Amino acid sequence: GGGHDEREQTLNELLAQMDGFDTSEGVVLMAATNRPDVLDPALLRPGRFDRRIVVDLPDIKGREEIFKVYMKKIKADPNVDLESLARGTPYFSGADLENMVNEAALLAAKRDKEFVDMACFEEAKDRVMMGPERKSMVVSPKEKQTIAYHEAGHALVQHFLPDSDPNYKCSIIPRGTALGVTQKMPMEERHNYTKSYLLAEITVALAGRAAEMLILGEPTTGSKQDFEQATNIARRMVSEFGMSNLGPIAFGRREEQIFLGKELAQHKDYSEQTALEIDKAIEDIIQECYQRAESLIGNYIDKLKRLVEQLLEKEVLDGKEIEEILGPKPEAAGIGGEILRIDMKREE
Repeated sequence: GGGHDEREQTLNELLAQMDGFDTSEGVVLMAATNRPDVLDPALLRPGRFDRRIVVDLPDIKGREEIFKVYMKKIKADPNVDLESLARGTPYFSGADLENMVNEAALLAAKRDKEFVDMACFEEAKDRVMMGPERKSMVVSPKEKQTIAYHEAGHALVQHFLPDSDPNYKCSIIPRGTALGVTQKMPMEERHNYTKSYLLAEITVALAGRAAEMLILGEPTTGSKQDFEQATNIARRMVSEFGMSNLGPIAFGRREEQIFLGKELAQHKDYSEQTALEIDKAIEDIIQECYQRAESLIGNYIDKLKRLVEQLLEKEVLDGKEIEEILGPKPEAAGIGGEILRIDMKREE
């Protein structure tokens, strides 16, 4: 249609302009995109955009240097530990770090502080990671208890699964669109994910519903996003990563459909029988992880109730407080099983 023609005209004009450079003028043309997969191949031929540099999220050293840049714009407390801030912000982008510094400066200004201190930065980090608190939202005592059991279920299973990350905070204060939130904090940045780690992620996601059913006997709508996350990981394990009983096979050819207003289209290159087997494999993973969550919560039901008591009293528990209630976190047996390199944030 017309949109397609317009795109072709723009592309042809860009190519014509690029071909018009004199080779002796020393002009270097640079461009950036976060979707290199949808670029026309004509743009990437030799003599055009023929060198590609991948810019990943900053590592701990990169985050520390980015903090130094943004700190120059504010009056930071001399005791602010940049290395500690960098270590506590894994997977943060440069924009996230800038937002965090700005939020910390705003908090310091609201509290009439002379300098932006570590307390402001820690609270700003929570805002970036979990969203702003909505303390004005009225939640009934009964609903607050339901939220507490849901979040405590996440936190307990997160704690007792050796392959999962440690808890960072568990809160029953509404943040953003969520009524409560349980946030993890990886000990180190991962680029490879084992099958056992992905199964742990699914189990933790389903633990909120498992706690509701075991304690309250009735499900709530609070698990919607948990189910989306769990199903997405399970589907990718089966159809992309070869981590099911169907074997090391990738199912479904993914193609870009940028002219149709859709980012991706999934082409079914397998039979209806195979589609049923894929659905069954996904269901098996989900059911197995749900039963695992139920079993863990059932084994530690007293600890779950103590966690809920503290949540209802304090509303927010940090990782250290959670560990004081639940005891030491079991250690993973080590890196084993199937390992893969993926971008876990791509479709979450």
